[in-house]
Amino acid sequence: MSGALLASPWTVWAIAALAVAGVIVRPFGWPEFIWAVSGAALLVVLGVLPVADAWHGVAAGTDVYLFLTGMMLLSELAREQGLFDWLAAGAARLAKGSARRLFALIFGVGTIVTIFLSNDATAVVLTPAVAAVVEAAESPNPLPYLFICAFIANAASFVLPISNPANLVIYGSHMPPLLQWLRQFALPASLCILATYVALRLTQRTALRQEISRDVARVELTPGGRMAGYGIIATALVLLTSSALDLRLGLPTFLAGCATAVLTLWRARATPWVVLKNISWGVLPLVAGLFVLVTALQRTGTTHDLASLLGRLMQHSTTLAAWASGIVLAVACNLVNNLPAGLVAGRVIEVAQVPESVRSAVLIGVDIGPNLSITGSLATILWLTALRREGQRVSAWAFLKLGVLVMPPALLLAIGAAIMFG
Repeated sequence: MSGALLASPWTVWAIAALAVAGVIVRPFGWPEFIWAVSGAALLVVLGVLPVADAWHGVAAGTDVYLFLTGMMLLSELAREQGLFDWLAAGAARLAKGSARRLFALIFGVGTIVTIFLSNDATAVVLTPAVAAVVEAAESPNPLPYLFICAFIANAASFVLPISNPANLVIYGSHMPPLLQWLRQFALPASLCILATYVALRLTQRTALRQEISRDVARVELTPGGRMAGYGIIATALVLLTSSALDLRLGLPTFLAGCATAVLTLWRARATPWVVLKNISWGVLPLVAGLFVLVTALQRTGTTHDLASLLGRLMQHSTTLAAWASGIVLAVACNLVNNLPAGLVAGRVIEVAQVPESVRSAVLIGVDIGPNLSITGSLATILWLTALRREGQRVSAWAFLKLGVLVMPPALLLAIGAAIMFG
């Protein structure tokens, strides 16, 4: 641990807080990554964080960069080759003019995508597909359906280990076998998903009374679109296999995305430039900046202090420690984003050697907590980026007003179930 960093922990916290605030507020309308990268660079320029440590922080995110790149490739291929338009027309016809039925269909699909492809995939891949669905259905208000993509991405993100990269951070090398995971989290996850659906359905009930079109034209699926669809299915199988073999998910996802791109573009006789130029590459420096900020925070000694505090709390009551850990982390994710919070929390519970009930509560807090605010998770930031590409805007205040109704019931039900039946 650097002497300079030990002498100025408050400087690190202040810079990290300003950087995260910039990501949330986006002053001057500048992209989120500018503020995260600026905060990381300022730590280095001021000599608070050595260059070598900053590079170590950037390198620590390699698996996440690969994972996101693979997913963004799949999403853009599906968009360019018309897969989303084909799916949209089919979903709109199945709804048969019922906004409520369309809402339930999208929620179900979002749950499946999150479980088998991860919450980030729901934000990146499903959001543009849903935008196409509501356009095909001529819905006067697309936001109730688009909100599903943000909220289910977090709510269903602990059904399987692969459903959220944060799960791998929390458990590290101590990941339980799949059957044990399901016994531990099936009930909490089911209650969380159900509570999220009920809350969203109730809060959006007025908008869902509006009529949508019954007369939706059929869309033919192109050969390139069909190949992109096969690639997405194959990627889901690759992720499941990688998880079963306890492999990191980044490289397999990246390779699956690249292979799908080569085959799809060859089948469609298209060039890669259109796909590459439309990918939101700013997400990668955003994640890198957050990893550097976490590296700096870890070197302030914060993780050991928090581990000591958690240890004292467990001596008093393990149940109380589980509740406190889950709730505090759920709130903290909305202050600093769940990627930094999850990385710090993973280190804390490793040092504190917590029982399984506390670890479960920590994971639930990191996964569900971000449903409170627009910057609570990387998935929600990716969702915001996808929304802007579709010409939609959701303010931080509008999301918070909805999140405060959706997140707490789901969080409390999931933590309670994990403690009682885990």
